[in-house]
Amino acid sequence: MPPIHTASKGFTLIELVMVLGIMSITLMLGNIWLSTQLPHWRLNGAVRQVMSDLVAAKMSAVVERNRQRIFFQDNRHYLILDDKNNNGKIDFGEPQETRDIQTDYNDVTLTASNNPSFLPRGTASNLASITLTNSAGSKKITISITGRVKVKS
Repeated sequence: MPPIHTASKGFTLIELVMVLGIMSITLMLGNIWLSTQLPHWRLNGAVRQVMSDLVAAKMSAVVERNRQRIFFQDNRHYLILDDKNNNGKIDFGEPQETRDIQTDYNDVTLTASNNPSFLPRGTASNLASITLTNSAGSKKITISITGRVKVKS
C-alpha cells in the first residue's frame, strides 16, 4: 500500500516573501502620500486656529461690549487683548492671551497687514489680511470693515 499524503497546512517561503513584498510596497507608497499631505493638513489646521481666534475675539467684543484687539507680533506670535477701557493700548490688568501658531503647526508662518480691532457692535475698525504660509502654499484670512472673517485660498 502506497503512503498516504495529506495536504500541507502552512505557507511556503515563496508565499511569505511575496506577501511581505506587497506589504512593504504598499507601506512605502502610503508613507510617500502621507508626507506630501502633512503640510496641507498643517496649513489648514493653522488657518482654522487663527480664524477661530479672530471670530472668538469678535464675539467677545459683542458680549463684553468693549474692544478686542489682535496684535501680530512676529511671524509666529499674536496677542489677543480684551481692551476694557477701549483706549487701544495694552494696560495693566487687561486680560490678554498670547498665541504661538508654531506650537501645533511647526512649519507655518504668518504675516499680517494690520492689527485688527473688533468693536462692540461686531464690526472691525481696521481692515486686515493675515497670510499663513508653509511648504504646501499659502492661505489668506481677511477681515472686512463689517467684521466678517473670511478665508481666501
